[in-house]
Amino acid sequence: MPNAARAASTAAGHPVSRPALDSGDLSAAGLRAFFNIARDWSLSAEEQIVLLGSPGRSTYFKWKNAPQSARLGRDTLERLSLILGIYKALQILLPDPKAADTWIRRANAAPPFGGRPALERMLAGNISDLVAVRQYLDAMRGGWA
Repeated sequence: MPNAARAASTAAGHPVSRPALDSGDLSAAGLRAFFNIARDWSLSAEEQIVLLGSPGRSTYFKWKNAPQSARLGRDTLERLSLILGIYKALQILLPDPKAADTWIRRANAAPPFGGRPALERMLAGNISDLVAVRQYLDAMRGGWA
């Protein structure tokens, strides 16, 4: 065990124990959160599929009906993380839930969107587009972009 890890694990004389999260735990929790966000944002099944990275329709419906049995890849987990971050940033920036949930569909003159809704950018299908929306919202919150 490297010295830094040993020092961290024995801080205050007690071993540090963290429960292990496997990809199934992360997958199930991420999908449950995503489907709740999709409901709040009134996303169609087609929009949800694109945001998830375009899995096959049968895979999408398996995930939706049984998230606990999903084992998502890194790309999909990253997409879920970005979408959760976008959702949380909107909740902070726009405390009115209706305003926060409809923001992605409203035209936006900010440079990343060019007068179009953020959702249109998010639906371009690339992780980089989700990153751009997340960075924009983080910057609006006063965070770093």
